[in-house]
Amino acid sequence: MQQQLTPRQALPKAKHYCAYQERCHSEVKDKLYGFGLNTSEADQIISTLIEENYLNEERFAILYTGGHFRTKDWGRVKIKYQLKKKMVSDYCIKKALASINVEEYVKTLTRLAEQKLKILRNEKNQFIKHKKLQDYLLQKGFETDLIKEVVNKKR
Repeated sequence: MQQQLTPRQALPKAKHYCAYQERCHSEVKDKLYGFGLNTSEADQIISTLIEENYLNEERFAILYTGGHFRTKDWGRVKIKYQLKKKMVSDYCIKKALASINVEEYVKTLTRLAEQKLKILRNEKNQFIKHKKLQDYLLQKGFETDLIKEVVNKKR
């Protein structure tokens, strides 16, 4: 059963929700709807959270990008897809992706390729080996052209 809160009761809970961890607008909206608020009440609370700097989509996108790149070794494609799923604006997504250090990005891609090649060392067929490596790196969210560069260097 969902909670029924007034906007006055929901605001401190929403502040706590945003203070605990960076959130995107859609996550906060879903939470507010879960409190039983209607669209206009939710929008009003979101405006207040933005004014008081509890909610900042650009900050969320940059932290989400950095965190998922460093901890999960996700590439730009996967990060962009996940941010779009969270309904983050294109401007914030571009800014967040630009915050990834290019050298670190290529290093991470190379490291992942080397680790996967160690796992695939017993694979005799070179075509299958490279296909599995490419599929793995694509699944991690790296760009096709970068993957091809790295795979060709590893031949």
